[in-house]
Amino acid sequence: MTDAVFSLIPAHDLAIFVMAGLILNLTPGADVMFATAAGLSGGPRAGAAAGLGVGLGGLWHVGLATLGLSALLAAMPTALTLLRWAGAAYLLWLAWSSWRAGNAHLPQPEAISPARALWRGFLVNAFNPKVALFILAFLPQFTDPARGPVWQQIAILGLLFTLTGTMVTALYGAAAGLFRSALAARLHLLNRLAAGLLALLAIRLLRTN
Repeated sequence: MTDAVFSLIPAHDLAIFVMAGLILNLTPGADVMFATAAGLSGGPRAGAAAGLGVGLGGLWHVGLATLGLSALLAAMPTALTLLRWAGAAYLLWLAWSSWRAGNAHLPQPEAISPARALWRGFLVNAFNPKVALFILAFLPQFTDPARGPVWQQIAILGLLFTLTGTMVTALYGAAAGLFRSALAARLHLLNRLAAGLLALLAIRLLRTN
């Protein structure tokens, strides 16, 4: 299996790709912001689950790119705009829910289902067309038709990028959850902060060209 991978993507190119991916993953973006908001709202388990959900959303986009559907979506401005507005509306709804919970009593982290954080993380990433466009712009730079089927190279690179991104995002979310535990007495501020992060994500998504 390893030989087959290296026959499609040389070890040197693979190492450069992983390093570049880690640098991008470690730079806080929309996925990290969402996982952080989830961690602040629900604790370390919810934050980590949100990171995993974001990763599953990334796999969704990698699958679409592998099948060539992301390129088709990018060529249809109307569909892309509708998808962006749907994702922004969902984020704003989450922000409003968090804002309204600003003065609620602090629940134990276990009381907030990690499954819900995972599902929300998936939806947020799956409804973000910017992720699809990024994959189309970033992954092909490390492919070469002379080495074999490009779709197989895209699939391998996409899986690696999603794996490293999921681990980094989950760590961010879990760390935010631990920070939240230390500031339990200020739950209303944490809920306000989570709401602000989610609203900022919605604005960023709407401003995507």
